[in-house]
Amino acid sequence: MERELYGREAIFGNDGLAARLTGLTPYGSARVVYEHRDDLPVAVLTGGRGMGKTAVLKQLRHLYREITPVALVDCEAVVAPEDAGPGWTPVTGALPELATQLTARVRAARPVQFPRLSLGLVAVASISWTREDETRARRDLQSLGPMLATVDGRGDAATGWVTKVLTKLAASAFDSVAPMAGMIAEATVETVLEESFSRFQRRSADWYGGYPHAGGNGRIGLRQLAVDFERGGDLRRRAEDHLVLALAADLVAAYGGLSWGARRGRPVLLVDNAHTPLGRQLVEPLLRQRAAGVLDRIAVFASSRVRDHEGLSHAVRRRLPEVAHGSHWSRGTGVTSGILAVELTPLGPEEVRSAFDRHDRTGRVPAGLARGVHRLTGGRPLAVELLALAAGGAPESASLVPGSLLDRTVEVREDRAPALVADELLARLLPGPEQRLDFLGVLAAAHGEDSARLLAESRLGRGSPDGDVALRMRDALRAEDWPVGPVHFVADPLLRALLLHRLRFQDGDHPSYAVWQAVHVTLRGAYGPGGRRPSVPHLLHQKLVLGDAEACVGHLRLRFDEPDVAVWLDSLRFIASAPYPRTRGSAGPDPRRAVALGRADNAPPSRLEPAAAELHVQLRRLLHAVWLLSDPLALPDEEVIDKMAHELRQLSGRHPTGNSLLWDAATHWPRDIRAWRPLSMPPGEPGTGDGGPGRRRENGGPDA
Repeated sequence: MERELYGREAIFGNDGLAARLTGLTPYGSARVVYEHRDDLPVAVLTGGRGMGKTAVLKQLRHLYREITPVALVDCEAVVAPEDAGPGWTPVTGALPELATQLTARVRAARPVQFPRLSLGLVAVASISWTREDETRARRDLQSLGPMLATVDGRGDAATGWVTKVLTKLAASAFDSVAPMAGMIAEATVETVLEESFSRFQRRSADWYGGYPHAGGNGRIGLRQLAVDFERGGDLRRRAEDHLVLALAADLVAAYGGLSWGARRGRPVLLVDNAHTPLGRQLVEPLLRQRAAGVLDRIAVFASSRVRDHEGLSHAVRRRLPEVAHGSHWSRGTGVTSGILAVELTPLGPEEVRSAFDRHDRTGRVPAGLARGVHRLTGGRPLAVELLALAAGGAPESASLVPGSLLDRTVEVREDRAPALVADELLARLLPGPEQRLDFLGVLAAAHGEDSARLLAESRLGRGSPDGDVALRMRDALRAEDWPVGPVHFVADPLLRALLLHRLRFQDGDHPSYAVWQAVHVTLRGAYGPGGRRPSVPHLLHQKLVLGDAEACVGHLRLRFDEPDVAVWLDSLRFIASAPYPRTRGSAGPDPRRAVALGRADNAPPSRLEPAAAELHVQLRRLLHAVWLLSDPLALPDEEVIDKMAHELRQLSGRHPTGNSLLWDAATHWPRDIRAWRPLSMPPGEPGTGDGGPGRRRENGGPDA
């Protein structure tokens, strides 16, 4: 899905990071003064899934591909072909693809040639050839054809090489039919040099004279490269590192000598998912070479989903807005100090509004929906774009809320069938097997690791052959850089909302919602008297999920006169943070609204005395108001906000000691809601809206 990028001006501005590292503006290709003239950092964009790292790299490729050599590789998408030979590894698979992209013609410059890389890749490809298997040799050389064409433009060059290489092998003084990597590589290299390289290009073989044990002889270096590659382990890693440096050397040569004046800016390498082993193998040789003082003047932009990856241990770290006009990077002593790690920041409310305006050109989307989506998504660009697309295509816009957008169907790509927004977001934010999503959908209902393990044991099977399910899912979340917390096992609000949406609707069992019911009934039992983790607030939280609001109101009424009003307010806040049991496709006002405003059946239990009955009705309205206003899948309602404030002020007059705190809640909670913040506790204290029970719990454990 092509999408417009918002909030990324620090990278794409005319004096942004990309312009300063490449020497060219992304728009218009005007020259820009280099921020780092000779020694430049590798810029690594960090952020979790859906933060727009890949979108930024693709946009860089799109903007620069006609003005300077540029190549993009996704390190998670490099897979072995079915007919791969022993010379194929992820590194030798990625390098020809990069070279082929970099050789594309750009304005006013000759295509880049890759003679050094071609020689090295041909040498390692030949390690398994024998005189008895001409097919293998022909297939390997033909797979390298697009890259070899950067040196020899004849389309059938590889076919001719195979015959000549095998003829040389037949004339060699050895009798064994077993692969002999060094001799085969030497014969192959000699043939390639003779047949396809010009006299000037043949000098490129001398570059391999710097390979270990080559003694300055390039042909010996190429032979040793093939031998090391065949032996595997650290020796293969050394050979692969040298191949990466061969690509860099070819790029540097293209910008050297007389041709330097004919080229503008710097070549650009884009490495997506560089936190993977392949990504590190492509980037780290350049970092080590630069740290040793061998400078290449290649603009490298990479991405890492893991912010605290060990490969970023000594990186200079900046947040995106901080690099808008200067990176303030300087090299330290460690090799990875050559990295400028730029954390992509979430979109702000105005940028989310711009995304909605782009898809809603007629202005039908309800006021506040963009801010509601910002609250739900935390400004994660992928989610913002999909939800804005869903809102723009909705036929009935008046009743749209963030939760209803999850049920909308959108066309993500022309070559794919339309998809449900919730399903598409989960697939993109948490890719993996269906079983993992099933497990995490259940565990998303948990409040912390202990309750997640309880749920896993009860609902997912204790005796998994792969070990503790909850701990495996915890590690899977952390591996994807998703937070796991004590208040919610799945701590990211958007991911948790998506997983709970899946739990609610995955079985298609309307109106019973059997899986949803079973999970929350399990938690209700665990938190109840005699359960494994007794906790009154958590028990009532689960009862509210299951539709027993009266039990919650009754508890709040019975505890209302107790002296510690802070505990009472915190319990109200936590109980009302319960997920609302939605019905898919429902339109019209939220049912909680009518209860909060006193317009639904609001009769108290008949057994109560008049004063208690009045308090019960009042607390029922307050509970439903807080429940609705705290829901990230709903939108704030001004009438309900005013009603909530009114109820809290009324309660402040009824409580024997809690006038001040209840009055403060009536003042500050509406401010929190209008500012799209969680309800603060104590009311008005900044940074306390964590959605969990506060400092003191009623009969609750540390995790509950």
